Amino acid sequence: METAALIVVLVIALALFFDFTNGFHDTANAMATPIATGALKPKTAVLLAALLNLVGAFLSTEVAKTVSGGIVNEGDISHALLPSLIFAGLIGAITWNMLTWLLGLPSSSSHALFGGLIGATLVGVGTAGINFGVVLSKVVLPALIAPLTAGIIAFAATKIAYGITRRYDGKPDGRSGFRLGQIFTSSMVALAHGTNDAQKTMGVITLALITVGWQSGAHHEPQLWVIVSCAVTIALGTYLGGWRIIRTLGKGLTEVKPAQGFAAESSTAATILASSALGFALSTTQVASGSVIGSGLGRRGSQVRWRTAGRIALGWLLTLPAAGGVGALAALVVVWLGTPGVIIDAILAVAIIVGLYLRSRRNEVTHANAMSDVADSGHAVEHPEVPPPTRRQTRIELVRAMARAERKADEAEKAGRRARKLKKNGGSEAEIKAARKAADRANRKLAEARTAAEEWEALSASRRARARLAEWDVSDEEAERREAQR
Repeated sequence: METAALIVVLVIALALFFDFTNGFHDTANAMATPIATGALKPKTAVLLAALLNLVGAFLSTEVAKTVSGGIVNEGDISHALLPSLIFAGLIGAITWNMLTWLLGLPSSSSHALFGGLIGATLVGVGTAGINFGVVLSKVVLPALIAPLTAGIIAFAATKIAYGITRRYDGKPDGRSGFRLGQIFTSSMVALAHGTNDAQKTMGVITLALITVGWQSGAHHEPQLWVIVSCAVTIALGTYLGGWRIIRTLGKGLTEVKPAQGFAAESSTAATILASSALGFALSTTQVASGSVIGSGLGRRGSQVRWRTAGRIALGWLLTLPAAGGVGALAALVVVWLGTPGVIIDAILAVAIIVGLYLRSRRNEVTHANAMSDVADSGHAVEHPEVPPPTRRQTRIELVRAMARAERKADEAEKAGRRARKLKKNGGSEAEIKAARKAADRANRKLAEARTAAEEWEALSASRRARARLAEWDVSDEEAERREAQR
């Protein structure tokens, strides 16, 4: 029993460290876009995120119940073995979290945790230890649906925001008033993050407590001290770290404008809060990334840079199996060696964490350089310097072109009548020649005006044709001037 108690203490310590890494890994979910748009200063944004993560951790325990009483069939696993398997799973999750943090890759802390637990359990007891129905309904399906849903909502919200405000605001950076709204929406994302991600660590600790009899298996709600510990730890991690992820998500995905940021954060907060209420153990990182990409595509003339988008999607796909593989290796050591295996795993985990941290110090990212250009990745969504015209703008130009064509038709008719009249009345040869030249010139302008009207008519009916009018390589001053004119 003393050995089991010691392992549970190690599990609690490692789970809280995972909660800490989750905090600095997921700071960007709420605060990358308001920092990118200038709505909040980096230090202010991260402090606000930390406080709201702390508050959010107290608002819901549905996700904690899913983790503590749904994914792993604790009744089919020896209570002497389960704490060691949880410990091994946490090693897999933390190792992957630290590696993706070093690379600046917005992977999923949540899926790292689930992957580690699943991999360790499969090695320890086989498939009987996993509740695959809950894994599919509460983890896998939300992982596939939530980012897509958030991206679609953000895309639609960005279109609506730009459509409503376009005629009233000609500023090149567009709808700067949305920066005030971003303070509220980013706060909602931070609050939502606390209601979902902090709960997962609570669930792990609660599961460990149940296995050694320190909590009744009939009640999977986390105890108050567990809630407080996890809330404080994730808030501390949020404040102390996260600059490297913020740099990739805020500037590496897309050049975020205020209206985009507002739409992306609204979509992220709504998706996470709804999932927390339903007990879905969602990846907030995937939701945030999907929202940022969706809002970027909502701007006119945008194009996807598949290299960056593919790099991020690859990180998402690799998280579960990669963390599961590390957790499985750690569990294998425990199964072979027993308690000494737990000690060996602990030593290896500390060595890996310290090694990755020291490696990260070679290219440190702080609040002073967090928004610098991403070194290894471009933008997932690329925007032209001068966006193509909207359908409304093309229709306005069409009306103008048709009016001009009518004026040129009148001028050509008058010039032709004057030439005929001079010839009929016996005007001089020079006068007749000049009148004919004027008539020819008027007819050419008429033809040009009709051609322009036809082109604008075709543009108003074809989105693809309008997109070809986007200009990508012009000076900043020229881009601002043209956007203001639109």
